[in-house]
Order: sequence, then C-alpha cells, then structure tokens
Amino acid sequence: MTQTFTTLITNDDGIGSPGLLRLALAAHDAGLDVVVAAPAEESSGSGAAITATESDGRILVDRRRLEGLDGIPCYAVHAAPALITLIASHGAFGRAPELVLSGVNPGANLGRAILHSGTVGAALTSGVNGGRGLAVSLDVTVNPTTLRWGVAARLAAQLIPFLLDQEAGTVLNLNVPNVAGDEMPEFRTAKLARFGIVQTTMTQQDRHQIRLAVADTAAHAEPGSDADLLYQGFATVTSIRSVDERPLADLVL
Repeated sequence: MTQTFTTLITNDDGIGSPGLLRLALAAHDAGLDVVVAAPAEESSGSGAAITATESDGRILVDRRRLEGLDGIPCYAVHAAPALITLIASHGAFGRAPELVLSGVNPGANLGRAILHSGTVGAALTSGVNGGRGLAVSLDVTVNPTTLRWGVAARLAAQLIPFLLDQEAGTVLNLNVPNVAGDEMPEFRTAKLARFGIVQTTMTQQDRHQIRLAVADTAAHAEPGSDADLLYQGFATVTSIRSVDERPLADLVL
C-alpha cells in the first residue's frame, strides 16, 4: 500500500476488547496511520446513536495504553461508537479518518438486524461523513471457547485495499466464521438476510413487562444471503448504505 490512510479503529464492545486490539494491529501492519478510539464501556446494540457522558457539555475522553500498540494514540471515549466516529470526522483525534474499521465484534451482524448494531453504526457514520467504513464481526456460535480474532483481523486487512479503491461513502459489512486453527475462509459477496442470524419475537406482554425470545434462523436463511453463506463457512461481504431517500409519487391529499 503506497499511500498512508488515516484510519480510526473503534467498536461497540469497549476499549478492552481483544477483537479491537487485533484489528488495530492488523491495520497498523497493513501500513495505515492508525488511531484507536473506542467506548469506555460496552455499547452493544447502540446502532447509530450519538449518546455520551458529558461534563459541562464536553464528552469525556481518557487516554489509554494498549499492549502492543506502542506509539499508537488510544482513547477511551465515554460515548457510543457512532458518536466517536462523528467527532473523529471533525478532527477530535487528529486528522479526520479516511477509513473507519469497526470491530472485531464477538457475534455475527447479519441481515436487516444490522440496523441495531453499534459495530455497523460506526462504519455507516463514516460513510455518511465522506469516509469509508468496514464493520467486522466474528461468528461465535461455532467453537465459542476459542475465538479466532486473528483470522477475522487478517481477512479485514485483505479487504482494505479493495475498500480504499471504492468511492468515498462506501461501507462494507464483513462476517467471519470462527474456523478451527488458522484456516482462512473464502470470501463471498452476499445480500442481507431478511432478519439475521436470530429473529426476535414477543412472547408475553402485560401492563408492566414484555418478554422477548430469539430463534436461530440461519439454517433457514434465503440462499445467497449473508446468514446462509456464513452458515456454510464463508466469510461474507455485503455493501451497505445508511439512510437514503427513495422516489415517491407526488403527494396529493
């Protein structure tokens, strides 16, 4: 990679996540100019929220040192990952990032349910603000006692040159199977499943409580979808967009 690109590494699992560390190391080894800024606490399921803990109207930020990232600025930010990406695009951590890598998330982010993912929300916020984004997730439903963070990080690094060749605003969603050993899964482009790896249903409701249940839908996902191809053992790549308008017939009331 002949050109150095300013790159923000973030996630929704917090500054201490092993997936975040491995992704930062992979990006640094790929020759990117890396800064790490991640939530001080877990922010899973935050989507593109712009919530934060403030003091006198200021977002709280703590400088951190992460093992193996000597010389790389690292920040624990008391904010949701999308807000971290947003303030980074305005120069909060130095030069505005041209690329945002979000992850590695412990758990797949599949189908239309990615709307709710803080991992994906951070990547999409980069695209909205003129950068490029890559959300990276590891399917932990297979072999959950041994998580292959390095495999997911290396696959993400392989995608970076392709992503940087795309137009500004491009965002990719990568889901990686938790394969045994250091075996590298093959890439497959995929459409979004209708739901995702799980579908949420309401099973009980009364005046004071609502009970939800989830059902595994991967084995019955639409052929060619991200859930289907990940279930088969492929690393799935989906190009995604954030909010956008659609053509609408003239409104006549």
